[in-house]
Amino acid sequence: MSVARGLVFITGASSGIGQALARRYAQDGWRLALVARRAAELTAWAEAQGWPGERWRVYGADVAQVDAIAAAGQACLAQQGVPDVVIASAGISIGVDTAERGDLQVMARIFATNNLGLAASFQPFIEPMRRRGSGTLVGIASVAGIRGLPGHGAYCASKAAVIAHCESLRGELRGSGVRVVTLLPGFVDTPLTRGNRYAMPFLMTPEAFAQRAQRVIAKGASYRVIPWPMGVAAKLLRLLPNALFDRVLAGRPRKARQGASEEP
Repeated sequence: MSVARGLVFITGASSGIGQALARRYAQDGWRLALVARRAAELTAWAEAQGWPGERWRVYGADVAQVDAIAAAGQACLAQQGVPDVVIASAGISIGVDTAERGDLQVMARIFATNNLGLAASFQPFIEPMRRRGSGTLVGIASVAGIRGLPGHGAYCASKAAVIAHCESLRGELRGSGVRVVTLLPGFVDTPLTRGNRYAMPFLMTPEAFAQRAQRVIAKGASYRVIPWPMGVAAKLLRLLPNALFDRVLAGRPRKARQGASEEP
């Protein structure tokens, strides 16, 4: 392994996109600050990679719990320093039917993880990065944030909010040296998507996504859909008149309610 190139802080690192990003950055010589609810599982995985112990730390936290993720951020600052890149990758996806009273609690859980959790993952590092005059904050959104899908309202709304939050944050940090990157994955083969009951065009492996994402982050692009053909498809759907869009989606299988797999 080469001389460490920087420090990357990644949430949701025990599986899926987060774990693939951790592996990719480690292969490229970065130091790692890895966060997940399942800290013991993540630690075992990191140890199995054979990385030198001084190159990585694991912080156990549920990003939906503000105090927990804030404490993880502060621990990273104290033990490893100010990260060069922070990637808010943790997220959950569960189908909802808002005619069902119980699904409102599911919606609250999704928003707490995907939105409040993302903001709380960034928060400990914003002022230290601003004082240093450099750093990159990466929000993992989704093409699902571009148009709402029946039965998928909570997830689509949460990812639309990620896009808007990152855009707002980018404006707030303009001129500070701190960049904000919004990534919109298409379909990636992770525990988050394997229960989907509908076709997933342009399906990518987590490793393929991580490779492309790392390049985009390094370039400092403010917004990118990965893979690009999915971005074209999503934009075309955005342009469809509502009546036609509704007909296109009529009868489409919906995301499973309660019990869907989730990212850590």
